[in-house]
Amino acid sequence: MANNSMTETVLQCHPLSEKGFVGGIAMHVDRAEAGRLRIKYTLHGLIDGIHFAEVAQPERTDGLWKHTCFELFCGRADDGSYVEFNFAPSGQWAAYAFTGYREGMTELACAPPHINYMAGEGVFEMTVTVDLPESLRTVDIMAGFSAVIADKGGRTTYWALAHPPGKADFHHKDCFALQLEARSAA
Repeated sequence: MANNSMTETVLQCHPLSEKGFVGGIAMHVDRAEAGRLRIKYTLHGLIDGIHFAEVAQPERTDGLWKHTCFELFCGRADDGSYVEFNFAPSGQWAAYAFTGYREGMTELACAPPHINYMAGEGVFEMTVTVDLPESLRTVDIMAGFSAVIADKGGRTTYWALAHPPGKADFHHKDCFALQLEARSAA
């Protein structure tokens, strides 16, 4: 099955989120060779007002979702298990595996992702290269891309490809809105 491994889309602001400091977030993903995803998040808005954690040692760190971070959730469409990756502009990251909706959470053994960013007037871009777990490298997956953006005044806004009814919940299958086909053999 032939496929185009590159996808561009935009994230949607959760209707109950704080408004005004983020104008929009675009996302580009490339399902690269060797089970890797290359993701670029492009945020437009009042960049000087966004709270970014200080650059830190690029290490596994829990609780990144409490501040500005970008996220990836993915799993097989025919299975309730999934993985979650959190990527912070500080260079810190986290990865978890779940056996079902918010159940059976364990730390996912994986290589550290590569995180780079650049900020300019009204735009912030972060690129991430992440290795998928072995079980997801050669199969079609459903993916959810999301972001938690906090400003220096304490407001938080939640962004995802799609949102379920009610409060923001990136673990909900409604957020796994993008099918990424397995990369076909050349």
